[in-house]
Amino acid sequence: MLIPRRLLLAAAAMSFAACSQAPQHDVVIYGCTSGAITAAVQAKKMGKSVIMVCPEKHLGGLTAGGLGWTDSGNKAVIGGLSREFYHRIWQHYNKPESWNWQKREEYGNRGQGTEAIDQGASTMWIFEPHAAEGAYEAWVKELGIPIVRDAWLDREKGVKMDGERIASITTLDGKTYTAHMFIDATYEGDLLAAAGVDFHVGRESIQTYDEKWAGVQTGVLHHRHHFGVLPKGISPYVVPGDPASGVLPRISTEHPGEYGAGDKKVQAYCFRMCLTQVPENRVPFPKPPNYDPKEYELLVRIFEAGWRETFHKFDPIPNWKTDTNNHGPFSTDNIGRNWDYPEASYERRREIIEEHVNYQQGWLYFIASDPRVPEEVRTEMAKWGLSKDEFVDNNHWPHQMYVREARRMVGRYVMTENELLKRRPTPEPVGMGSYGIDSHNIQRYITPEGYVQNEGDIGVSTQGPYQISYGSLVPKKGQAANLLVPVALSSSHIAYGSIRMEPVFMILGQSAATAAVMAIDSNMAVQDVPYEKLRERLLADGQVLEFTPPTPAPAPAK
Repeated sequence: MLIPRRLLLAAAAMSFAACSQAPQHDVVIYGCTSGAITAAVQAKKMGKSVIMVCPEKHLGGLTAGGLGWTDSGNKAVIGGLSREFYHRIWQHYNKPESWNWQKREEYGNRGQGTEAIDQGASTMWIFEPHAAEGAYEAWVKELGIPIVRDAWLDREKGVKMDGERIASITTLDGKTYTAHMFIDATYEGDLLAAAGVDFHVGRESIQTYDEKWAGVQTGVLHHRHHFGVLPKGISPYVVPGDPASGVLPRISTEHPGEYGAGDKKVQAYCFRMCLTQVPENRVPFPKPPNYDPKEYELLVRIFEAGWRETFHKFDPIPNWKTDTNNHGPFSTDNIGRNWDYPEASYERRREIIEEHVNYQQGWLYFIASDPRVPEEVRTEMAKWGLSKDEFVDNNHWPHQMYVREARRMVGRYVMTENELLKRRPTPEPVGMGSYGIDSHNIQRYITPEGYVQNEGDIGVSTQGPYQISYGSLVPKKGQAANLLVPVALSSSHIAYGSIRMEPVFMILGQSAATAAVMAIDSNMAVQDVPYEKLRERLLADGQVLEFTPPTPAPAPAK
């Protein structure tokens, strides 16, 4: 029987349409953070096709962006691919050629109260930025994982939904990526937001999740990043004590909010700088194009009050370099200048990033050169500079701003301080964290007594490791049935203060990819992945889901 030509053409068109809609990949990972990389590695190892679509040009996020002084907490709960990364770092530094500015024995084994190098476990926890990036690049190359760089999601119309499933994502260059499963591994949570998944920005109130440390925390002064460390109060006014003279830069005149109330503000960002004193490898601090010494008047008053802790967080990493972090009441954290970053347009985010660069470079330049800085501090700062062999394509400045917190998904399960502090059990654990709850300052305000003060810095011990729920990686039922979120995961602000550590992101990236593969194989929504099977595979792949403290040695007989 002859088939009419029009029917043949119609059948061919239908066949072509079906082929064009078939997923190009099993898994698309949006982002190139540390969690993105372990997700890609795990999906590939489980036999799936995977592609990384990255707004970044460099792999590794903060781990390769200056945060070489790992916020590890209890290393016993860092397993799987996360631990493998630190093993790869250990392998790098076992090579004599990796010690080009410093002898291996000169570095010793300096760390955060624990060993920087654990020879028994073949891991190293403190490293240079380029060493981390090199380890990541080698890892994905070994597995042949394709990466599309400098590819920015079209946040307005680039996510196509097919019912409850993401069908495809399109980047600003017009390229479209289809997949069975998607993983949003960005710090900002751009994909989850564009897919219509619920999220939150800012602090919840104390009442929202019944959390003691939630909301505005005026009067709570943890760590040493506040003005309470000074022997006297500091006036916020141009003419000390005279409100009519105006307020100094970088101090808010708004009321900080009622204690325990929620707000839309996020903890401060900064860049984790890699500095050195080695003359052959030192680049003098640049004078930023918009430098204004008046921006640092408050710092002068802090010095005049006797503060001398400028160099307390110049933490040593190999080859006579540092991972330099915020420390003190007026430091590298750009307090209050990032509140709109999480939901801002790409253009606005670039402006915020540039403002942070200008502020932080100006802070360095001011301390190293301004005659009002105490001579001993100025002289010491002038010995430091940017590391010439780091971030070589970005004028030796970190390519990744420390986005400590942006959007947080409101998923099937919300992690809160109650789980971290073991007030209630965590269902369906897929990884563990252990670092203390750590929020940086959120605002700098004027107290009722007329002094300047910082607010939002919280440091609370979790009293040992805690579990993280699978439900915090997936949207609510009915939202995005093929999306997992291991970085901007479902957590309250205060719980995220601990969960947000880079080793944990790598742990959760592996767990998210494992669930994605299981969802593909069983043709089910990520919310329906059977936990017992997921747990079995995670344990087989080295994830740590439970922790039993070691039994103390018996006291010697008297």
